[in-house]
Amino acid sequence: MKNNSSLLYSFVLLIGDFVALIAAFTLAYIIRVRLDTRPLLEQVPAHTYLYIFIILLPFWLLIFAYLNMYKSEVYENRFSEAARIVIGCFIGLLFLLSTEYVSSRVIFPARLVPIYGFLISLLLVLLSRTLLRGGRRWLFSRGLGINNVLLIGSTAITSELYNSLSNTNLTGYKVIGVVGDHKHTMHIPNNKRFISFTEAVQTLQKHAIHSIVQAELFANDDKNGEILSYASQHHIAYRFVPGNSDVFVGKVDVGLLQNIPVVSVHQTALIGWGRIAKRLFDLIVSVALLIITLPLFILISIISKMFDPKGTVFFTQNRLTRFDTEFKIYKFRSQKSKYDGTTPEQAFELMGKPNLAKKYRDNGDYLKNDPRITKFGSFLRRTSLDELPQLINILKGNISLVGPRALIAQELNNYPYKNLILSVKSGLTGLAQISGRKDIPFEERRKLDLYYVQNWSFWFDITILSKTAVQVVARMFKGSAD
Repeated sequence: MKNNSSLLYSFVLLIGDFVALIAAFTLAYIIRVRLDTRPLLEQVPAHTYLYIFIILLPFWLLIFAYLNMYKSEVYENRFSEAARIVIGCFIGLLFLLSTEYVSSRVIFPARLVPIYGFLISLLLVLLSRTLLRGGRRWLFSRGLGINNVLLIGSTAITSELYNSLSNTNLTGYKVIGVVGDHKHTMHIPNNKRFISFTEAVQTLQKHAIHSIVQAELFANDDKNGEILSYASQHHIAYRFVPGNSDVFVGKVDVGLLQNIPVVSVHQTALIGWGRIAKRLFDLIVSVALLIITLPLFILISIISKMFDPKGTVFFTQNRLTRFDTEFKIYKFRSQKSKYDGTTPEQAFELMGKPNLAKKYRDNGDYLKNDPRITKFGSFLRRTSLDELPQLINILKGNISLVGPRALIAQELNNYPYKNLILSVKSGLTGLAQISGRKDIPFEERRKLDLYYVQNWSFWFDITILSKTAVQVVARMFKGSAD
């Protein structure tokens, strides 16, 4: 039996966005036209303004829909949702301004009206969705809109799924049964454990099964067919978790090969037009940032020479990027010149403190009061200004704005999934950096790099860049060492 609660919630979000946008641009009109005494560019009556805006509003909502803002994978991820609200509102505003220009019909009576409307719409759409999310969870806590799930499988992933879905008030899912031999699910209550699929559906007749998740294929194809057939006949959502989940987390396409259905698995989701869009974005942003930060380049170069006249301004080192290609990375030099060109292990050995190398690695490639770093270099690292020259690497196409950390060959050669990580360009920032780079070990950071590679999307990049900007500003104010 199909559960339409997610579809209903998407519709409620649509209505909420509609109301929030009307309220935002109504407030913008009132603030600038009614409360502000300055002269207007054009006299646009309130009813005319509101009529035109309501006519154009469906196109704004289509932009939201194109950004997948009514899909669960977005609205259940608050940061991703917030990032798309900003982008969607900005594109929506450009649409309104373009319409006004092309039609030669005045929509806004003053230039500040669309600016006010944009800023207020950001706040109201975000507030509306926050309130609706809270209301949805309130309904979950009272047993309304719950999606009943039947899990099938005797693998560790079955137990992991059960645990992740157990907080019904938060997720909206309720596991009503688990089918398998239960070697991994002994902690599940006995009344939810079943030996066979037939036993499960007979016992759970009084419950509505909304979704079946099969985490293990049976050796007997008839059993697999029975499950899929039951789901189809009773209009139950069916999901399958592949046994080798590491293989299927990249870009998966279903198509035909000589009229035979096949599943194509790519190492990364960053293929085709995605690579072109990412490269264009890198070029535009890197050029803009290089122009804006040119005075900083000059100032940092002068101060660097003042602190260490014998040392070079820039630090260069061979790092790895896509397809195991070596390139020279550029940074402002932050460590003492005698340690240039050395790995951390070599540098600590050189200074007679080899024990610091392990402490450095165990602490996420970070040491408080690192003896290799100059005083000015410590400031550069704390503010991430030492990374600025990598904009040149981005412009040259060596790396991207977002990607796995660019590492030296010695650090990555022994990692078993090295080739998967290097299926995309390395990045100036990445998922590992925004996930607590000083608090997580090397292996965990590489897992985050791998997750990024296999789950890339343009909006994922925007989210990482936004979080990076927030963290850089926070570190500047806190004055914490990098």
